[in-house]
Amino acid sequence: MKVVPIDLALQGGGSHGAFTWGVLDRVLEEPSVRIDGISGTSAGAMNAAALVSGYAAGGAEGARKSLDDFWRGVSEAARYSPFKRAWVDMMTGTWSLENSPAYMAADLMTRLWSPYDLNPRGMNPLRGILSDLIDFERLADSPIKLFVTATNVRTGRGRVFRNAEMTPDVLLASACLPTMFHAVEIDGDPYWDGGYAGNPTMTPLIRECQSSDTFLVQINPIERPGLPRTASEIANRLNELSFNSPLLKELRMIALLRKVADPGHGEGAAWARMRIHRIATDAMLDLAASSKMISEWPFLCKLRDEGRRSAQAFIDAHKGDIGKRSTLDLDALLEGV
Repeated sequence: MKVVPIDLALQGGGSHGAFTWGVLDRVLEEPSVRIDGISGTSAGAMNAAALVSGYAAGGAEGARKSLDDFWRGVSEAARYSPFKRAWVDMMTGTWSLENSPAYMAADLMTRLWSPYDLNPRGMNPLRGILSDLIDFERLADSPIKLFVTATNVRTGRGRVFRNAEMTPDVLLASACLPTMFHAVEIDGDPYWDGGYAGNPTMTPLIRECQSSDTFLVQINPIERPGLPRTASEIANRLNELSFNSPLLKELRMIALLRKVADPGHGEGAAWARMRIHRIATDAMLDLAASSKMISEWPFLCKLRDEGRRSAQAFIDAHKGDIGKRSTLDLDALLEGV
């Protein structure tokens, strides 16, 4: 069987990143592909680091265990979180915090006070999980190239960190929502969530990896039917648009470069032969932005199982296309531009 090298591009989105966990769990079982590089932002960066660390220790099975351990750690850390679903949502099986008194109070408080007021010590429960579960020395030496994006608060530009630069601070910076956490200082500069600059950043996968096939795992819906009318619907759609905007701009750039690049030699050849595949699910349309803060184990498992199902559906439909042609129509992104 011919083994095709692939890259992974992993979006961020809080606990919705458990969907990506499921996709990765299935991809790691697939003998026909080999992971060459991973670009991740926020929850995508956490998934990427867990995978690479586990893979360095025990191959594909080690990577799967590392991902499972990470998400179990996230769920356990949130066991005593005040952000719990309202009883009516628990009774109806609704995965939302819209009716949670603690969530509504916190949402109001973040509009009046900053995390420097509410959390003066800058505590973040993810720091301990990352330090305990991820071997950063193995990340530095891994043959899988790792790219993590964070947004420089001072310049507004995204910075991409690579294997040897990985630390808990880098991963926390990539997932630092400024209304919830202190900015993370790295090399004297403060950083916020990488989703504002690249969600995820695609360019390093093209310029620094050997693979010509990139699997984009998308958890923020690009299209949503209907017009949002309620305050929560409008906020949810704004969240999706803002965290998809950098990705869409970069995909349009890739589409343009594929048209004008010289396929014969040099860097132009890498852009010209680029093939993009997307794994996503319409199930995300049923989830509000508030559910990105739900870390109940049954919810994470539900998202994981949906990720595995979506990855299997993609493999069944497009296994023969990997290594041959792009299954995401990039040219369609240029319409109206």
